[in-house]
Amino acid sequence: MITITTTDDLAAFCDRAKGQPYVTVDTEFLRERTYYSKLCLIQLALPGSDEGGDVALVDPIEGLEMSLEPLMDLFRDTSVVKVFHAARQDLEIFHVDHGVIPEPLFDTQVAAMVCGFGEQVGYETLVKRIAKSSLDKSSRFTDWSRRPLSDAQKTYAAADVTHLRQIYEYLDRRLRDTGRHRWVAEEIAALLDPATYTTKPEEAWQRIKTRSSSPRFLALVQELARFREAYAQERNIPRNRVFKDDALSELASTKPQSLADLGRSRLLLREARKGDIAEGIIEAVSRALALPKEELPEPDQSRDRLQVNPALADLLRVLLKAKTESSGVAPKLIAPAAELDAIAAGERDVPALKGWRREVFGEDALRLCEGRIALSAKGRNVSVIEL
Repeated sequence: MITITTTDDLAAFCDRAKGQPYVTVDTEFLRERTYYSKLCLIQLALPGSDEGGDVALVDPIEGLEMSLEPLMDLFRDTSVVKVFHAARQDLEIFHVDHGVIPEPLFDTQVAAMVCGFGEQVGYETLVKRIAKSSLDKSSRFTDWSRRPLSDAQKTYAAADVTHLRQIYEYLDRRLRDTGRHRWVAEEIAALLDPATYTTKPEEAWQRIKTRSSSPRFLALVQELARFREAYAQERNIPRNRVFKDDALSELASTKPQSLADLGRSRLLLREARKGDIAEGIIEAVSRALALPKEELPEPDQSRDRLQVNPALADLLRVLLKAKTESSGVAPKLIAPAAELDAIAAGERDVPALKGWRREVFGEDALRLCEGRIALSAKGRNVSVIEL
C-alpha cells in the first residue's frame, strides 16, 4: 500500500492502471458541516496482490498542490472498468468537483441485488459472504479530514478497495453466467446521468413532506425551499443550518412578513431571525403571496386518483414473490409496492413494465391483469397457469 501526495506519483499509478481491466475505487469524505462533500481520501486498487504498490491512498489534504487530473483522465479511459460499491455519493463528488463521471462503471451493490444478495446490500455483508473475510469497523466514523492518518485508518480505507476486487470478479462471473449484465447496465444508467447529481433550487420543495395540499401553502413551501437551497449552495453549508423542514412548514403556515413576525416563530433558529436569512425568508413569503392563482403549484393527486383493485394488487404481490424466488432478484428492485398498486389501477407507464423488469415480472403481471394467466399454490410454491 502506498500513499500518494504528488501529481507525478498519481500520474504514475494511473498509467499503470490503464493497462489493467479494472480498478476499484472508494472515497472518504465529510459532509456534516458543508452542502457539498469535502473529499478527504481516495482509495484505489489494481487487480492482483497488495504488493508492489497495487493499492494506493490518494491524499488530497496532505498533497495540497497535487492535481487530480491524472485520475480524471483514468476515469475517462473507457478501456478500464471503474468498480465502486454504492457509488452515488462518490460519483457526486467527482462530478461536482471535476465535471467527470467515471465510465465504464460497475456498482457492486447494484450487481449484488441482481444476483440475489438482497436489497441495498452492504459492503460488509459482501466481504463476509464472498471474500470470506471481515472488516475492522473501528475507524468508520473517524474524522477523515484530520492529519496525520493513523495506521488503523489507512488499513480500514484500503480494505474498502482490496476486498472489492474479489467481490467484483465474483459478481462479474455470476452476471456473465446468468446473462444479466444488461440488467445491471440499465440500473447504472441513472448513475451515469449528470442530472442525478444536480439539485435545482426551484425543485427542492418536491422533497418536503407537507400535511396541506392547498396551492397557496404549496407556493409558500416552494419559495421558502427555493431560497433555502440557493442560500445553502452559495455558502456551502447544510440546508438544515439555514432552517429545518419543520421550521419551513411552520413558516409556510404563519406567513411572516416582518422581523417581528419571525421573532414569534417557535422552530426557527435564532441565527435565522436576522440578517440575510431573515430577509430571504420575508422575500420568499412575499413572492409566494403575490403569485397569481393560475401560477400556483398544483398538488400531485395522481396517487389519490388511482382506483386500485385490492384483490388484483394482492395477486400481483404473490406473483412478484414467486418471480423473485425463481430469479433471485430483490423484490423492491423489480417493483416496489407503489408500482404494484399502480399496475392494479391500470397504470402502464411504470418501471416494472419496462426493460429487464418486464422480462422477469412485467409481462406476466400484464397477463395476470388481463385474465390470461392464473396463480396456483402447492405447498410453499406458487406457479403460473395458462388460461
